[in-house]
Amino acid sequence: MEDMIFYDRLQFAFTITFHYIFPQLTMGLSLIILFFKGSYLKSNKEIYNDAAKFFMKIFALNFTMGVVTGIPMEFQFGTNWAKFSELTGGIIGQTLAMEGTFSFFLESSFLALFIFGEKQMGQKLHFLTGFFVFLGSWASGYFILATNAWMQHPVGYEILNNGKFVLTHFSELFSNPWLIPAFLHNQMASLVTSSFVVASIGAFYLLIKKNKTHGKLFLKTGVIFGLVSCLLVAFPTGDLNAKNVAKYQPAAFAAMEGIFETEHAGAEIVLIGQPNMVEKKLDNKIAVPNVLSFLTYQDWDRQIIGMDHFKKEELPDNIPALYYSYHIMVGLGTIFIAIMGIAALLLYFKKIYSYKPILWAILLALPFPFIANLTGWYVAELGRQPYLVYGLLKTAQGISPTVSSGNTLFTLLGFVALYMLLGLLFLVLIGKTIYQGPQSKTH
Repeated sequence: MEDMIFYDRLQFAFTITFHYIFPQLTMGLSLIILFFKGSYLKSNKEIYNDAAKFFMKIFALNFTMGVVTGIPMEFQFGTNWAKFSELTGGIIGQTLAMEGTFSFFLESSFLALFIFGEKQMGQKLHFLTGFFVFLGSWASGYFILATNAWMQHPVGYEILNNGKFVLTHFSELFSNPWLIPAFLHNQMASLVTSSFVVASIGAFYLLIKKNKTHGKLFLKTGVIFGLVSCLLVAFPTGDLNAKNVAKYQPAAFAAMEGIFETEHAGAEIVLIGQPNMVEKKLDNKIAVPNVLSFLTYQDWDRQIIGMDHFKKEELPDNIPALYYSYHIMVGLGTIFIAIMGIAALLLYFKKIYSYKPILWAILLALPFPFIANLTGWYVAELGRQPYLVYGLLKTAQGISPTVSSGNTLFTLLGFVALYMLLGLLFLVLIGKTIYQGPQSKTH
């Protein structure tokens, strides 16, 4: 049984990790594309239209990969996690169906119109198709987060005698106190990724001295969007998320902050440390006294419950992974604010375009927003363990008893091989698109 749970979780973790590389870019990029198209309508400068069409090509490649890698996860609900689907399908099936019916079709239909319909529709309608692509991509994130929010903090449900969950109040799915902070934090994090992509392409063009006019526009736009989104990821969206975890999942909060013992006179915030699971402490830690209590409750002396307060079976089952994921996410977020803050200052003083250290910093930082987004999701999912539906349905109760660990491992290896090939193909296509650059009438 333990092997079955391990391989089921490992397979889903791999497929969703690879899948989320792509939506985190498309959601944020759709807003930046809309900005470029709107700027073109306002100024009639062709460079903005070039930028919108160029980044829509990158969007389309990412969207395609997101669809291809997302479909297997839907099937996994019926294969590896059939019991979970049977018990909770009456609730999560509704939000997942809404994501597919409303968001996916809206996004995909208007994506095709944006790419192929500019001449037939005219510029105002072309802008409108871009708006619907943006609306569809963000609505998709909203419905997925509504599903996840219910699993993190179940509301509006009733459990029947046969163990099935049924929805008693449809409105509570979308008024879940977990949902809006999680959605806004997720969208701002995706905008961080997109901003770094846009800015890094601009920096790349300036460093190789190609498409310099477009490069300056991309760099400027990416830095402005990047600074705003980096700040919003930290506050208020990240702050609200952390407070929700402290309120509704105190065991997960203690684990991700590394609080092994309850501190009665205010909790310290740990900057660096390594969890020692044998001695139940943090080794080599650097911490600032009482700051965590203030950030969480605006009270320097407020008690925060430690892991010693909970039974072992109530704690997350991989505390080191949760702790490190959280600190990697927060650490990278802090670095992003620093990079974009310095870049914004250089932009203000009109020195950024020729200052190679910041151009290289932005270019080399490109992979790290993807890593920060993924570790952020790891924090959410590892923190919810050992539950699929927090406090109600254990992970071990949701697997399919008829799917053997050998079958799951075999298909996992197949996914790894296939996704690596898809990943290489994607990188080749993206690299070719970026190297070719925007197709400009004025270039």
